[in-house]
Amino acid sequence: MARRYDSRTTIFSPEGRLYQVEYAMEAISHAGTVIGILSKDGIVLAAERQATSSLLEQSIGSEKIYEMNDNVVAGVAGLTADANILINQSRLIAQRYLLRYDSPIPVEQLVRRLCDLKQGYTQFGGLRPFGVSFLCAGWDPTFGFQLYQSDPAGNYSSWKAACIGENSANSQSILKQEYKDGSGDGDSSAANTDMTMEDALKLTCLVLSKTIDTAKLTSEKLEFSTLTLRGGKPHIHIYTSSEIDQVLQEHATAIKPTDE
Repeated sequence: MARRYDSRTTIFSPEGRLYQVEYAMEAISHAGTVIGILSKDGIVLAAERQATSSLLEQSIGSEKIYEMNDNVVAGVAGLTADANILINQSRLIAQRYLLRYDSPIPVEQLVRRLCDLKQGYTQFGGLRPFGVSFLCAGWDPTFGFQLYQSDPAGNYSSWKAACIGENSANSQSILKQEYKDGSGDGDSSAANTDMTMEDALKLTCLVLSKTIDTAKLTSEKLEFSTLTLRGGKPHIHIYTSSEIDQVLQEHATAIKPTDE
């Protein structure tokens, strides 16, 4: 039955579904895992590199984590080619805002503008949805640290800890159990969490060890990035291979608990 309705992005099935959008989300569910965790002093992003041939030369830059603006960094799960288009568009949006208002773009406004573009590709004939999801970590003076998740349909939502890509359901379950939430009124801001940056790094290593199908976590298979404040300004740091190995070594007990 689905074959009658899945050839066009703009045709709803009798159940009210857009199959092309669902196919895009299915493609993301087979992509590498991306995890974002909000702490009271910053945000941690970690991404799984896809397995490649040993003959392939490693790229100099990051493959899964991109800097959108001075105050926003994103982890992507899905088709890298689609992600490159959206990353370039987000950088243009941020720079146009800076040129017009002489201040960094608010995080949610950048995410919303990007999702408007993604939603347009689900609405017009002759187009297909972007097969990529984002975890956007950012900071602005009004709302502080923020973590947003977006999907190919153009939806976005704010999270304290989130996971996209392969095994996202299992990762989300672990995050829900292990995340140290605050005792406030349920506000999603970083001020309402008991997580420190070290706690966030440890929890990230724990989730990756339980969801990635590998005997040992190494820097060859992972990318890490943090967003913190330095001198009152946001600072994005994308970890080198040696720094990733150091983080994994420091939190080895979380990755593989010692036997009693």
